[in-house]
Amino acid sequence: MTRRTAFAMTDPKLIRNFSIVAHIDHGKSTLADQFLLKTGAISERDFRAQTLDSMDLERERGITIRMHPVTIYYTYKGQKYELNLVDTPGHVDFSYEVSRSLAACEGAVLLVDSTQGVQAQTVANAYLAIENDLTIVPVLNKVDMTISRPDEVAGEMKSVLGIEPHEILKASGKTGAGVDELIQAVIDRIPPPPGDPNSPLKALIYNSHFDTYKGVVVYVRLMEGSIRKGQRIRLMRGGTEHEVLEVGQFRPAPTVCDELGTGQVGYFTAQIKNIADANIGDTVTDAHHPAAEPLAGYKVPKPMVFSGLYPTNNNDFEALREALGKLKLNDSSFVYQPEVSEGLGFGFRCGFLGMLHREVIQQRLERDSDLDLVQTAPNVTYEILNRKGETIAIDNPQKVPDAGQIEEFREPIVRVNFLVPSENIGDLMTMCHDRRGVFVRTEYLSQTRAILVFELPLAEIIYDLYDKLKSVTHGYGTMDYEVLGYRAADLVRLDVLVHHKRVDALSTIIHRSTAERRGRAMLKKLREEIDRHLFEIALQAAIGSRVVARENIAAMKKNVTAKCYGGDITRKRKLWAKQAAGKKRMKMVGQVELPQEAFLAVLETE
Repeated sequence: MTRRTAFAMTDPKLIRNFSIVAHIDHGKSTLADQFLLKTGAISERDFRAQTLDSMDLERERGITIRMHPVTIYYTYKGQKYELNLVDTPGHVDFSYEVSRSLAACEGAVLLVDSTQGVQAQTVANAYLAIENDLTIVPVLNKVDMTISRPDEVAGEMKSVLGIEPHEILKASGKTGAGVDELIQAVIDRIPPPPGDPNSPLKALIYNSHFDTYKGVVVYVRLMEGSIRKGQRIRLMRGGTEHEVLEVGQFRPAPTVCDELGTGQVGYFTAQIKNIADANIGDTVTDAHHPAAEPLAGYKVPKPMVFSGLYPTNNNDFEALREALGKLKLNDSSFVYQPEVSEGLGFGFRCGFLGMLHREVIQQRLERDSDLDLVQTAPNVTYEILNRKGETIAIDNPQKVPDAGQIEEFREPIVRVNFLVPSENIGDLMTMCHDRRGVFVRTEYLSQTRAILVFELPLAEIIYDLYDKLKSVTHGYGTMDYEVLGYRAADLVRLDVLVHHKRVDALSTIIHRSTAERRGRAMLKKLREEIDRHLFEIALQAAIGSRVVARENIAAMKKNVTAKCYGGDITRKRKLWAKQAAGKKRMKMVGQVELPQEAFLAVLETE
């Protein structure tokens, strides 16, 4: 529910914009809860764990999926400061959300769990903050726990990140210890936002969502100028103009105010009905006195995992299209386009940043829009250099041309940083070599923990590498990766043929060395799910015209000689010959029905 109030604009010198970044499960959301409590933004009565995690999915999984902005106030040395805090996700799949929030800030609280130490995403997020020229306030969290080892972890932060131990603060998100000192350090260390309040309006769109009654709600960070109700604004990328209907901040509930000034973070609505008009990274300016140049915005993220998304009921296609449009507004890293499958009907080809991102998108669609969906096997984006010298991007196995037209087949390669206990180094190296990994280097954080760097094909890590890592390290290993580019490899398209007819939804791109094993596993699963027909069904896995695996589903048998009692054998032979001819004819013209369960079973196995 939106609250109404009238706050005056804050002097930019008294504003601090910052994010909390850390590895997953290091306590970002819990610490954010303490910020709200200490500054009086929420009362003890209204307090609940993960206050800023508003989605049911976030609360069930215990992770942050979307960034959550909140404006709080804190009196320090006789001055009332406005603190704009953005709580960010920790999982590698949502690193784009982190980069968007950092672009709206001048500083970042780098949180490290004092019981677990520096982890893979800690390092990645720290470098992300450094690249954005942000002031870093390092904090050791969970110091109240008996297994906390602050001195040892501070040593890791110095060796890996170059942070001096005397700069590191200690706090507990659970008890609230050290939180006041942390807020004061944010005020002292993080600089106020730059920008001229008297210049034309220039605001960065860093997020948005769709409201059924208000239309598009746009989240902005004001770099220069001010924005108020009734003002005529222009979105610089599309050139569309709108009249501002409401301006406000999150405190933490949406709270309407009269005006937002330079350095402030908030939202506005302007009856933007077309979802595509509000682009994340776009610049908002005054329509009558526009800014000369737009802001730099964001580098558009490239989806790395693609999968088909189909409604179980084809009548839900338009509802799915509308739901995807609303979701795209809030998650610009997600892309989609319509496609048709013989087996699944009308649907969409969707691009994701990773497998968790894919899973979360599907669950959000099913919950928010009440849709029942089927996803095809995921695959990464490949590149093909054809005989003409053209480079083609392949995000769907159906787009792979014939082998004779391919000069070079390339796959995306990523550099993976594994942070593991020293005793698990051998197991990890074996696991990576089995997945065609190339060893780069080893760095020791301490006597018991090390960072191993490998270069691996992205296709080898998106499926189950994270689960396997947790298994070989007994839950203590973590990983982070960055895309390096494309390299040539011996890749092929593996097709599944049912009754000599290719099933497009089950085609995949894999390395030639694993084609036979993968093909056989898919066929065995498919054989269990397809009902027997009156004729024999051949299941085949093929690379081009070469079959690498085969399974047969035997025909249903009917005893046509049941009524023949004794007599000449020729009568029975005639009936058997007639039956065989009928089956042969049926085999030529018969259609195999593939149940939805068969697709689901094979895709789950994949």
